[in-house]
Amino acid sequence: MNTQEHAEEALGQLNETRERLLAEIRKGIIGQEEVIEHLLITLLARGHCLLTGIPGLGKTLLVKTLSKSLSLGFKRIQFTPDLMPADVVGSEVVDEDPSSGAKSFRFAPGPIFSNVVLADEINRTPPKTQAALLEAMEERQVTVSGQTYLLDAPFFVLATQNPIELEGTYPLPEAQLDRFLLNPVIQYLSQEDEIKMVGETTGVDRVEPEAVLTGENILTLQGLTRQIPAPEEVVAYAVRLVAATRPEDQSCDEWTRKRVRWGAGSRGSQALILAAKAKALLAGRPNASREDVKSIAKTALRHRVLPSFFAESEGLGADQVIDHLIETVSV
Repeated sequence: MNTQEHAEEALGQLNETRERLLAEIRKGIIGQEEVIEHLLITLLARGHCLLTGIPGLGKTLLVKTLSKSLSLGFKRIQFTPDLMPADVVGSEVVDEDPSSGAKSFRFAPGPIFSNVVLADEINRTPPKTQAALLEAMEERQVTVSGQTYLLDAPFFVLATQNPIELEGTYPLPEAQLDRFLLNPVIQYLSQEDEIKMVGETTGVDRVEPEAVLTGENILTLQGLTRQIPAPEEVVAYAVRLVAATRPEDQSCDEWTRKRVRWGAGSRGSQALILAAKAKALLAGRPNASREDVKSIAKTALRHRVLPSFFAESEGLGADQVIDHLIETVSV
């Protein structure tokens, strides 16, 4: 089967595959439907995800469940203040031949060499180690002692950060946050979902998720995502929305100009369109729409818009600024 036929077959089976995948994920996760969708969108768009949420909401379980449902390799890195770059990417070790005593160098890969990498509490490690991870995310390769090693494909990093404990942490600079395609926020479960979750997780062992997609399937779907059309008016709307976040842009209104210190760059426009394409593909629609852009706007832009001190004094954050722009920027 050639590549085109493989792609057509994957597209034809997408609706059934999506339902099977969600069914397997729900074996491990109750609720959080929007967050699950955003993780799948990030994966299809070949991006990386920054998941924000307080402890105890199942961030780690969510990523583990997703990796099992996708038949992908999974590694977890717990970021701590003493973690070094070599602990993430790997390092050269010395091997000694017992018989001859001859010594040789060998590269020992770090946990970054996996399909799904959970970077847990990324803001708890110093900038040097953060940079090693973020460089690998961007380049999809690492260089050690002058030798370059390609990372496995597909390659998906999901970093988590805790928004309520900032003492002793190293917040990611805005330029580094921009490397993440989406920034979903995981919320408390509804009481109904929490009752169901507590009942299921405090009884007998739950059924393990089964693999629905292979790495090859995912690479095919990532290629299909890029092929989904985004009409010119949809792209123009995404660009207008992003431009309106920039205080120095003439399209930025006075309300926003007072409340934004730094707006989203061009990567924000790209993120909106890629995510809209992936959302359309997941829904089985033939092209991305302005509604797709609207629905993904907060998750794609909240980490790219820096509120001003004036906004913070009013108790407003990036989400409220983006809500205002969605209402005011012409469709």
